[in-house]
Amino acid sequence: MSALVAARDLSRRFTSRRGLFGRERSMTAVNELSLDIERGRVTGVVGESGCGKSTLARLILRLIEPSEGSVTFDGVDLMRLPARELRLLRRRMQMVFQDPYSAVDPRYRIKDALLEPFQVQDMRPADPEKAVLELLEMVGLNPEFAGRYPHQLSGGQKQRVGIARALALKPAFLVLDEPTASLDVSIQAQIIGLLERLKSELGLTYLFISHDLGLVRYFCDRVVVMYLGRIVEIFPRSARSPRHPYAKALLDSSFEPDPRQRRKIERLAGEVPSPYDLPPGCAFASRCGRATDLCRRTRPELTAFSPEESVACHHPLTATSAPVPAFTS
Repeated sequence: MSALVAARDLSRRFTSRRGLFGRERSMTAVNELSLDIERGRVTGVVGESGCGKSTLARLILRLIEPSEGSVTFDGVDLMRLPARELRLLRRRMQMVFQDPYSAVDPRYRIKDALLEPFQVQDMRPADPEKAVLELLEMVGLNPEFAGRYPHQLSGGQKQRVGIARALALKPAFLVLDEPTASLDVSIQAQIIGLLERLKSELGLTYLFISHDLGLVRYFCDRVVVMYLGRIVEIFPRSARSPRHPYAKALLDSSFEPDPRQRRKIERLAGEVPSPYDLPPGCAFASRCGRATDLCRRTRPELTAFSPEESVACHHPLTATSAPVPAFTS
C-alpha cells in the first residue's frame, strides 16, 4: 500500500535560556524520525506527555518548521513549497485539535466557524447555508446548532464541530491530536464511532495521536510508539504483545474493562532523561530492567521483525499472544 505522507529524518529542536543572562540550551523534541502514513489507513502515534507526538503532527503539516528532514504529501515535498502553494495544498490536509473548548472562537456562531475555512482559502461555497447544514449532518448535529454559540454546546458537541470544520474543504488526510482526551468515556466512544464512519464514507487517511495505547490498538491499523522524540516500536493492530519494554509498559497501564484480561502493572523505576541532555545510548535504559552496558552505550536502531513490525531495542521481548482490547463505553 502506498504512503500518502512520508517523513524522513525529521528533527526539531527548541532553544531556551534560564534567566536574562543564562546560557542558551537546546531541547530535542523530535529526533531523526522517519515514518510512512499509508493511504486509506489509520496510523496511531502513542506515548507519554512530552514524547514529541504533537510536535511530530505539527511538523508533518508544516505548522512548524523542522530543524532537519523532509515531509512529502502525495509525492509533493512540503519543505520546498512556497507559502502560497502550501496554503492551497492545506485544503487536502487538516487537523482536529485536542481541546474542543479553545478550538472554536467563542464570538462566532457555529455556522460562522464552519464557514471560516472557506474564507481562509479565499473560497465561497455556492450555497453557504446548505454547506453548513451538510457539515452538521455529516457529524450528527441537528440544523439548529448552526445558530448557537460555542458556550451553548457540550464538549462532545464542540468536538463534532471541530471535526466538521476540518472536513469543510474535503481533505484527504486528517491529523487527530488526542481528539477524545478531554471527553467523558461514553462521549469518547461516540466520537471514535463517528471517526470510523467518516473514514469509511469519505475514504480518509488518519494520523491519530493519543497517550492511551489501548485506544490506539482498538482504533488504528498501525501503532507507532514514541519515547523522547524517537520511534521505539511500530506494529500492526493485529500483532501480538509489544516487543519493546516501554511499549509493553504502556499497554499494561491502559484500561482493561474485562477483569479476566487484567494485566499486572510493573512500575517503571528510574528517571526520565532530560531532553536537553539525551544519553548516547537508549533513552529508555535508565528505566528499563533489561538494560545492559550495550544499551547505555549504543543507541538501538529501528529493526524490522516483519514487513509491518519494527522495534528499536537491543534486547526485545518475545512476542506472546495478546488479544486486541475492546474499547467500550
